[in-house]
Amino acid sequence: MARSLNKVQLIGNLTKDPELRYTPSGRAVCTFSMATNRSWTTESGEKREEADFHRIVAWGKLGELCSQFLAKGRKVYVEGRLSTRSWTAQDGQQKSITEIVIDDMLLLDSRGGSASVEPKEESSVSEKKQTKKQVEDETPPPAGASSTDEVMPEDIPF
Repeated sequence: MARSLNKVQLIGNLTKDPELRYTPSGRAVCTFSMATNRSWTTESGEKREEADFHRIVAWGKLGELCSQFLAKGRKVYVEGRLSTRSWTAQDGQQKSITEIVIDDMLLLDSRGGSASVEPKEESSVSEKKQTKKQVEDETPPPAGASSTDEVMPEDIPF
């Protein structure tokens, strides 16, 4: 059987603040957009620039951390995989979107340099195996949910 690889690495700036939501089962999902820029010189010597925009999705604890520490304009490195999903809109049209589902994130600006924010190995593996559920509302997790997993700013080493 042939091997395959689905890996994306990006360095860019956030174009808007992250949005944190919770699935009906209480699982966190954070979405944000980032832009990557490239510049080149044409054969005639003219300088050109181009920006690409990417939709980023972070699940679970990583999503909560992204929501807590990222903001519009921040420079960030993300690593993950491409994921394309389709659905039927309310008007009956078939829609699809390609997103980057991340499993690692590095902050690259201010606050004393870069630091890695990566989920524990066992949660990372289980999150990769679990299929994504479309977020239906912005309901916070149930009142009985554990808050012992909450990360305080003083716990982050940067």
